[in-house]
Amino acid sequence: MAGAAHWIAERLGVEFRDPGLLALALTHRSHGSANYERLEYLGDAVLSFVVAELLFQRFPAASEGELSRYRASLVSGERLAAIAAGLGLGEHLRLGEGEMKSGGQRRATILADALEAVFGAVYLDRGLRAAQSVAERLFGDALAALPQAAALKDPKTRLQEWLQGRGLALPAYTVLEVSGEPHEQHFRVRCDVAGLALAAEAEGSSRRRAEQEAAQRILEDPALESAR
Repeated sequence: MAGAAHWIAERLGVEFRDPGLLALALTHRSHGSANYERLEYLGDAVLSFVVAELLFQRFPAASEGELSRYRASLVSGERLAAIAAGLGLGEHLRLGEGEMKSGGQRRATILADALEAVFGAVYLDRGLRAAQSVAERLFGDALAALPQAAALKDPKTRLQEWLQGRGLALPAYTVLEVSGEPHEQHFRVRCDVAGLALAAEAEGSSRRRAEQEAAQRILEDPALESAR
């Protein structure tokens, strides 16, 4: 893992005392029983905390709800996957042969999980301050570009509030199809707004993501625009 150690030092500014931790953080379960899942669990909590602290310091007037929305936008799976891809993390992952052949090194869920695992490894190896430093490096530009907190409400929340504000019934979400292996499921859902005779279907790697995308499509529907 000498190449990975050089990469992590160059891209994240961290030199590991225990290279074994870094190797574990970059090992997918398809490679063996010793993998990054426990580090991912820890890293998720570490990342959530250090990003929360960055936001707390940067936005002293923001409410709890606003800070929560900011944090959710920064540590979403999509953003983490994009950051990991930009770092070239996938090139250093250890995957099983089947996962490698299917393009696992580019799969968004794997990249996001592995980045969280790296945060867990950094925390264990170098402490909280090092994890904070990495977060500042990776999220600095995103922090500076954050919009007003109200704009960060997720599509389901915005659709619900729009309907409630007009005394209309809340949308109904229906799972139409679930496909894929248990650890890599794919969902297709439908969002119905009965009061406006509107409906939209969407797909995603989780039920929540598919529902959010369906709600977004309703929000962008010209028929809804005309009813505003």
